[in-house]
Amino acid sequence: MRRIAAILSVVLLAGCASAPGIPETTYFRLPPPAEVPGREAPLFEEPVVVETFLADGLHSDQALLYALDADATRLRAYHYQLWVDPPVRMLQRRLVRVLRRADVAPLVLDRIGASQSAVRVHGRIERFERVPAGEGWIASVALGLRVDDGSERPLLVRRYREDVPAAGPGVADSVRAFGEALDRIHAAFIADLETAAR
Repeated sequence: MRRIAAILSVVLLAGCASAPGIPETTYFRLPPPAEVPGREAPLFEEPVVVETFLADGLHSDQALLYALDADATRLRAYHYQLWVDPPVRMLQRRLVRVLRRADVAPLVLDRIGASQSAVRVHGRIERFERVPAGEGWIASVALGLRVDDGSERPLLVRRYREDVPAAGPGVADSVRAFGEALDRIHAAFIADLETAAR
């Protein structure tokens, strides 16, 4: 009798482990950034340091966020759809990569000694979520970016926002749209940096 009970327990546990309807956790990476043109001479001679981005509340977590309404006044986090890294680090590393490709300085880093002279880029994530739009979704991204060059006043302070429609209804479609929104923001940021550095 004990043997039959043990076999039944194993069968039940195996059935629970492979029960349909229990989603598996999926981790998403952003697509590679768009190519940016380099320049003959860097904008800055000093190193450029992109600090870890800041984010409040839900935007500091690894879960992908989605809005329940078109105005994005109510947000929820997916339980099984996550970013590979927290957005505060993911967006920092992406911007480092883009600024290196754009040759804005001989050295672009994600950290440097606090006492070392550098141009510092500070970012804040204000929006980074999927928003319903009719039958589809929009990737809504808003970032606050500030550049300090050691002078009394910041070199640049600006808020950037892009809303890019996803090509399809899936989360992966929205992830690609997030990448495009960031590409647009980075292009605008580099153009503003070029103007501010003159």
